[in-house]
This record gives sequence, structure tokens and C-alpha cells, in this order.
Amino acid sequence: MKANGTAHKYGDNVDTDVIIPARYLNTPDAKELAAHCMEDIDKEFVNKVHEGDIMIGGFNFGCGSSREHAPLAIKTAGISCVIAKTFARIFYRNAINIGLPILECEAASDAISAGDQVEIDFDTGVITNVTKGETYNAEPFPEFIQDIISGGGLMASIKK
Repeated sequence: MKANGTAHKYGDNVDTDVIIPARYLNTPDAKELAAHCMEDIDKEFVNKVHEGDIMIGGFNFGCGSSREHAPLAIKTAGISCVIAKTFARIFYRNAINIGLPILECEAASDAISAGDQVEIDFDTGVITNVTKGETYNAEPFPEFIQDIISGGGLMASIKK
């Protein structure tokens, strides 16, 4: 499994209330959630994100409340992977549950800039910054987690 796209970069402690503000949680519609993704820290995010793009975060990405709405909004907005130095544990699990690939890699988080072209090989964990000609190594997911993600999330995998 591979991904490639343009990087959108954010800092440390990006919480679930910033990813999808609580005022929009009254809808179960993933497309409606995606329309408001990141709007409190990046009003233009939904206008500049394209299918397959990569989100870069710092330490403790996805902290805050334990809502699956946050990774769902990111995924539905078009992000194919989130790379961060560390993830809040509940966000980490929720991302896998809805089929959003995430990788922890401090070197990639530090080196990748907004607008860089990034390629990811999920089988090996190799992240390539095409713009800068650099590679970084993340720990790849075990095969069973890769199966969950490629299957569209935990519930979709169970149904298969």
C-alpha cells in the first residue's frame, strides 16, 4: 500500500476540537464533517487539500476528546495519511478503526515542510520527501493492521 501527495503541516498538541470543532458534531455525515476539518486553525485547509494529500503533525497529535469524528473528518477531506512525532493513544486507535493510516516519525515531522511532495510506502514504513530528496523511516504497521486499514476500517474488515 502506498500514498503520495502534498504535505499540510501543523504543530504540537493539535486536539480533536481543532480537527473538527464540537459545534459540528451533531451530524453523522462524514462529508459535512470534512467540510469543517481544521477550520479553527487553518480556514483554507478544505480549499487547498486534495485527495491523497498528507497531514504532518508534531507531538501529541489528536489529543483531547475520544471522538472518531476527528480521524473521519481528516480521511473524508482527502488526507491519505497523517505523520506525526506522536499521537494521542485514543486518536491512534480511532484512526485505525476508520481506516486512516497514521505513522509516527519524528524525523519526517521535523523535516517535511508545508507544500512538500511526500510519498509513503506502508509496507516498509519508508517516507520519501520528493521535494527535498530525503527519506525517513517509520515503523510499518503489522500485517493485520494493514489489512484493517486497506479494508476500509475495523467494521468493514469484520464484515468481510
